[in-house]
Amino acid sequence: MRGKHRVARQRTGGVARGGAVLGVGMIAAVGAGGMATAHDKDPGSISVPDLGAAADTARDLTDHLPDAEDIPGLGAFVSDDADVRDGARGTGGSQAAHGADAAAAADTGGGSAGEALRARILAQAERHRSATDAQAREDAARQAASAAAEQAAKRATAEERARAEARDERRREAAEAKAAEAAEAAKAEAAAERRAKLARSYVAPVASYQLSAGFGQSGGRWQNDHTGQDFAAPNGTPVKAIHTGTVKEAGWAGSYGYRVVLELDDGTELWFCHLSSMTKSAGDKVSTGDVIGRVGSTGNSSGPHLHVEVRPDGGAPVDPLTWLRDKGVNV
Repeated sequence: MRGKHRVARQRTGGVARGGAVLGVGMIAAVGAGGMATAHDKDPGSISVPDLGAAADTARDLTDHLPDAEDIPGLGAFVSDDADVRDGARGTGGSQAAHGADAAAAADTGGGSAGEALRARILAQAERHRSATDAQAREDAARQAASAAAEQAAKRATAEERARAEARDERRREAAEAKAAEAAEAAKAEAAAERRAKLARSYVAPVASYQLSAGFGQSGGRWQNDHTGQDFAAPNGTPVKAIHTGTVKEAGWAGSYGYRVVLELDDGTELWFCHLSSMTKSAGDKVSTGDVIGRVGSTGNSSGPHLHVEVRPDGGAPVDPLTWLRDKGVNV
């Protein structure tokens, strides 16, 4: 029958062949029930059985043995070997031919069947190892891909974080620049407001003039360098108080001609010199823009002009133009 592999029944042969059959029988017996009862028997004396009777018993036993493929642990291999042999012979083989093959295998001492079984086991082990190796490679490749994806995700996250930080930095820099611009604009606006406020409280000494000899200028008409700023203007032009203060002096001053000294609240003295006339006296309180005299050419003068000096705390003179411009006066 196809797919069946029975141990061939042998009527003739040696003790070795009968012993092999007996061994298969013992394996079947162990598979069916084990040798549990063998341990309970009393080990007796060993005797040599009648070999002829043992051979007959082995031959009779083969009729009652299970099919080889039904034996646990061997059925799959024997069944496959039987399929291979049946396929080689074709579907038209008879039970007699099958028995003849089994007899031939038995005549050769069962070596071919053992080698086939061994080869079968080795082939199965090789397939199992190949499958295991393939699975290991697949797992390694999967792990490598997962690790690469994780690293890529980390890099992408780091790059996105870096870009976000760069954007934040740019926004922060832009905000700081904008704040600096706003602060600078506010500072400029405050300065302009201060100058405007000062301009309302400080005025130029004459309305119409032309700047002539400046502060620090040297010349033969002065004993030292020029100590003030000259405003050339027609004789009789009104001279105004630059800021609110008190007239400290008003009178003749030698080379300065007629001079009015106006003291401000912070102690600064303003000298108005070479006047043709004076309209205020010492001790008078004046406000910004009040007329205190008129342009003339008295004292050491080469023509009608107003000589102005600025002396902080009544000390050494400073450049009147710089001082006036710092007060918001456009001169």
